Amino acid sequence: MERDLIGEYFAYLRVERGLSANTLTNYAHDLNKLQEFARETRKSLHSLSKRDLSACFRMLTESGLSPRTVARTISGARGFYRFLLRDGFIKDDPLANILAPQIDKHLPNFLTEEEIERLLNAPDSTTAEGIRDRAMLELLYATGLRVSELTGLKATDINFERGLLTCRGKGNKQRYIPIGRSALSWLEEYKCVRHLLLEKTSVKALFVRDGGLTLNRHHFAEILKRYSVKLGFKNISPHTLRHSFATHLMQHGADSRSLQALLGHSDLATTQIYTHLSKEHLRQTYDTFHPRASLTEGSSDKGTDI
Repeated sequence: MERDLIGEYFAYLRVERGLSANTLTNYAHDLNKLQEFARETRKSLHSLSKRDLSACFRMLTESGLSPRTVARTISGARGFYRFLLRDGFIKDDPLANILAPQIDKHLPNFLTEEEIERLLNAPDSTTAEGIRDRAMLELLYATGLRVSELTGLKATDINFERGLLTCRGKGNKQRYIPIGRSALSWLEEYKCVRHLLLEKTSVKALFVRDGGLTLNRHHFAEILKRYSVKLGFKNISPHTLRHSFATHLMQHGADSRSLQALLGHSDLATTQIYTHLSKEHLRQTYDTFHPRASLTEGSSDKGTDI
């Protein structure tokens, strides 16, 4: 009986690496592209050569996929073949010398502090749903959580006395994040009205919708979209609040190591993007407020002797 190599690989990712269901879905999508190519060439996935894989990635590029998508596919395939190599199923890694396409790094989109204030005030705090929405927005901005982490919170993950949140992030890694007074206050408000949304059901999830159903990241995206349209904000995604949290901390003097711990980044290089944002902010502030920032060469700037 032929071994189910992809099944074994995903069992390894799920059990030993502890990857989330969302990440596994993305990996499966990437490997599906390779499987389709392998079927077309009448080869098995594990027998594809370096030449085959180069042709596959070239075909994906020519089909109109973005460099970022092709790079992600290569990354997903690289993990699979390294798994086969460690398992002894193949002798050589066919992706060892294949480079991913260069990707332009774009600075993440974030809201200004004034825009954040407007967003936080957008929900109707006279309703249970509005208080829930305000609590979610406050908590995201106060902690920099990923939306999947927010919707995965249990009621027991909030320590109100210590002002701490217990979060399980990528790879099921646990971290503790302090919560500011404003977010704690709204969480207290939400705790008082949460039962109105449960309707006699009992669920462990902290944030719920009508009927006691769990609120997932897609529901939150719809909620955020509704407020964004109301306020006239464009290109706002759930991740925008995470970017805003990180950017504002850096602008106010936070160090990158502390930010890395708060965001749950495994690699400091991922956090460095916010250092660039902070430097850009400083440049803009300097150009706006320094009295000599806009002086051009040769301009008359002689002052009076004192």
